[in-house]
Amino acid sequence: QVRLIESGGGLVQAGGSLSLSCAASGRRFSGKTMAWFRQTPGNDRTFVAAHTWDDNLFYDDRVKGRFTISRDYAKNAVILRMNDLKPEDTAVYYCAATDQTSRFTRVTTAYDYWGRGTQVTVSS
Repeated sequence: QVRLIESGGGLVQAGGSLSLSCAASGRRFSGKTMAWFRQTPGNDRTFVAAHTWDDNLFYDDRVKGRFTISRDYAKNAVILRMNDLKPEDTAVYYCAATDQTSRFTRVTTAYDYWGRGTQVTVSS
C-alpha cells in the first residue's frame, strides 16, 4: 500500500519559518513528480510547489521567493521549507505525487497519491 505521510505543521508567528516533510512508503517516487498543495475551509485545494520528474521546480506566485521545495531521495521524501510566513499561508498542506511524466501540471486531478494533510497556522 502506498502512503504519503506529512509532518512538520504547527503554529508559527508571522515572519517565522516551518519545514514540512512528506515521507513516502510502499513504493519509490524517484523519477516522478512530487508536490505540495494547500486548502482552507470552504475553498478548493490549490497548488503550492512541485519538484518534477526531470528536476524542475515550480512555485505558485504567492509563495515564490519564500518557499523552497526539495527532495530527499534517500528517504523517499519531499520537503517544503517555508520562510517569511504570512497569515494568508494558514491552511492544511497536502503532499501529492503523480506517475505522469509527460508534462508538469498544477491540477489536483492529475495527482495519483495524496497524504492526509498537516495544519499550518500563521498568527499575525
